[in-house]
Amino acid sequence: MKLHLAKAAGQNLFTGYGEDYVVINQIQYDKSLIALPDKLVEDWNVPSFEALTSDHFEFILSLDPEIVLLGTGKNLRFPHPSLTQTLTRNQIGIEIMDIYATCRTYNILMAEGRKVAAALILN
Repeated sequence: MKLHLAKAAGQNLFTGYGEDYVVINQIQYDKSLIALPDKLVEDWNVPSFEALTSDHFEFILSLDPEIVLLGTGKNLRFPHPSLTQTLTRNQIGIEIMDIYATCRTYNILMAEGRKVAAALILN
């Protein structure tokens, strides 16, 4: 599916997605990544949902987001609360979504000027 937003000059924007890929600013990605409005982390080493550790969420915290959208692939899957406790302890909101909802919600929050991080597990 292709997505359209009126303007996002200089910002990372999801412009499309599918079951196992996302398109950010017209560039397709098929490996797990983290998108923030002003930064793209292409080497987020999460090969699968089962591989998630608390260290992955510690890294997200280091990016200083206001809210985190965790895209768990084509299916919605919830990580154990012990993995995400570093975010909640630091009052960082976290929402768990499938990849499709993550892309759409990120674009909306980013357009509102929020410092949102979309952490996508793509495999």
